[in-house]
Amino acid sequence: MRDSLVSKFDTQVFMFWSAYLLLSLQGKADMPRHNDLEHKALQLIASQSEQGVLQCEMWRELGATSREGSRIAIKLDKKGFVRRERELHNERWTYRLYPTRQPVSINSIIDCPCLMCSDAFRCGAWSMISPNKCERLTEWILGLAHKEMNPSGEG
Repeated sequence: MRDSLVSKFDTQVFMFWSAYLLLSLQGKADMPRHNDLEHKALQLIASQSEQGVLQCEMWRELGATSREGSRIAIKLDKKGFVRRERELHNERWTYRLYPTRQPVSINSIIDCPCLMCSDAFRCGAWSMISPNKCERLTEWILGLAHKEMNPSGEG
């Protein structure tokens, strides 16, 4: 189980940095309007994560048409960024959009043992002191995984 959690963590870190580099290389100035609307829609949905956003409210907020809003929501759903749930609102069917991932903040790594480690300057992938063999880091990652699996704090 420990190896699978560490592997899952490595995969998530790799995906995060890959997406970050891809977005950095594209540059926002070169992005077409449609991708800009997708980005704004995702930010709006993430900001309302607990209660979600009605699809009709999203496209109105973005200044887009109903058709554009629908296509953006479908595209974000297919990419796995949002979850759509059908809902009856004011006697009309629409979708409520929820983010599948929460935005990253400094709070997610504030307790990382690497930040205050006395061996940090000697630590490296090919060094004698390595994150791959660090017990403190491994315990911290396993603790995060445990919290994610048991958000109520049970067990």
